[in-house]
This record gives sequence, structure tokens and C-alpha cells, in this order.
Amino acid sequence: MKFKHFAIVDDKGKLELSNTDAFKNELLKFKGKRVYVIVDEEKQQRSINQNNYYWGVVVKILSDELGYTQEEMHEILKAKFSPKDVKEVAGEQIVIPKSTTKQKTDEFETYLEHIRRFALLQLNCKIPLPNEVDIQDD
Repeated sequence: MKFKHFAIVDDKGKLELSNTDAFKNELLKFKGKRVYVIVDEEKQQRSINQNNYYWGVVVKILSDELGYTQEEMHEILKAKFSPKDVKEVAGEQIVIPKSTTKQKTDEFETYLEHIRRFALLQLNCKIPLPNEVDIQDD
């Protein structure tokens, strides 16, 4: 059993919890038990620019090149390059690609780099880097 709770560390090293009551309720589930506390910096979800680049450049180029719809291409890329979770269902291990919308900015950039490398080496298709194209915010 574990839980996550978001907080900000103030200039005196004190945690400012986003919801103190919810944190205390979760913590009470561990009453009388030894616990292990981890503090980790929150990482941001992929950015709007990353999303626009992915759909408007990466997925578009590859779907045009290979003849798939953009949604089909996205699912193919996710299945091939996204980090995987393994779940056990009725004694069988099921591999599930991590949703790209849940990837942090650094994870998503690694995902994009794998796709660009694959496109270049396997398909002889160069996908421009984000700084080589004009990406608009929606």
C-alpha cells in the first residue's frame, strides 16, 4: 500500500501540502507501521509544444510515408516505443504500453528520439527536430 501527495517546499524547508486533510487520512492507514518516505521532484507532463510537434510533424510524416491514418500510426508508435507496464491478469502477464499523455517531458523526448532514430535507420525517413520546424501552440 502506498500513496502520493503533492506539496511545495517553502524557503524554511517546510512542506506545504496541497490538501492536508487528505494527506492525514491516507497517512492514518499506516498507523502503527514503519514507513519509508521518499521525496521526489514533480516532473511535468509533456508540453503543448511537444504534443504539437508529435502530432503535426512526427505522426503526420510517418503516417503519410507508411499509408496509415494518424491514429493508427500513433498506436503503432506507442506499441513499439512507449515504456511498458506489465500487469498480471488471471495468471497471464499482459504488456501494456504507457500512454503517451502520461509521459513526463523527459520520457516523451526519449520516446521521440527513438522514433526519429527508427525512422531514419529503418525507413530512410528524416524527421526534423523541433527546432527545425515551426510549431504553433493551440
